[in-house]
Amino acid sequence: MVTTSNRPKHFLLVSDFDQTLSFNDSGLILSELLGAPGFQGKVDGLARSHLVQQGAELAYLIRHDPDFRGVRREHLVETGRRVRLRPDIRPLVEFLQRGIDGVQFSFFIASAAPREVIQSALDGVVAPEHIFGTELEFDERSGEVTSIRRVPAGYGKVSVVEELEARVGTEPERTIYVGDGGSDVHVMLHVNNRDGLTIAVSENRLLARIAKRTVLSDSAFGILVPILEQTAGWRSPEIRELFETYGLTLQDWEKARTDRITVADTAPAALVAGAA
Repeated sequence: MVTTSNRPKHFLLVSDFDQTLSFNDSGLILSELLGAPGFQGKVDGLARSHLVQQGAELAYLIRHDPDFRGVRREHLVETGRRVRLRPDIRPLVEFLQRGIDGVQFSFFIASAAPREVIQSALDGVVAPEHIFGTELEFDERSGEVTSIRRVPAGYGKVSVVEELEARVGTEPERTIYVGDGGSDVHVMLHVNNRDGLTIAVSENRLLARIAKRTVLSDSAFGILVPILEQTAGWRSPEIRELFETYGLTLQDWEKARTDRITVADTAPAALVAGAA
């Protein structure tokens, strides 16, 4: 990161995982791996019953549903390997680690997906200590899940955000949260109420009314558009130049409250690696 004589502005960026950094729900992938039928129906039933916070359905099923009681740590790791990630996550993380002149970022993930799934999916890209997922306890002999220690879903994500603000020493108004669904409502309202920035990456109607910005793009790098506008006051030419530095081109950018962005890789792999 380029330093200046003044202390850089420090922003905390927290992102959801399932369908935010990935295209899939990790619970569906796990159910297919186990051969457990009717996953979505079970999730919908739990949502209607309000038995668990939205987003915590998979944790509940792993602990209580007979079809999921066979889950072992190795199943979660394999699920992570099968997750289809959004393109350009590595350049996004490298950019955030580097920062820009006058602006520093600390990037973390907070998700109700099991931590083992997220760590496996993002192995070598995001450090394990920067990942907050559902924490499960396993029996040392049988390998069976014996208890759930923590689930970052609903208000649980609010707790994670506050914990991270204290850890990295950032002010609430410099918190940025990125999410995709109903399980992100509580944390987005919390961040908004303290003048932070919230970004939705889906057309979820409830979330779109709450999030301050919406970015619709297959590329994970696309979330930098509103972040750079808000944190550094960058304009379109500067943002386009940054994308090109990473071998990416903003082919289609419909500028509105919702940023519809198409990103294309136009540089050889060696050039992209060199830019990173």
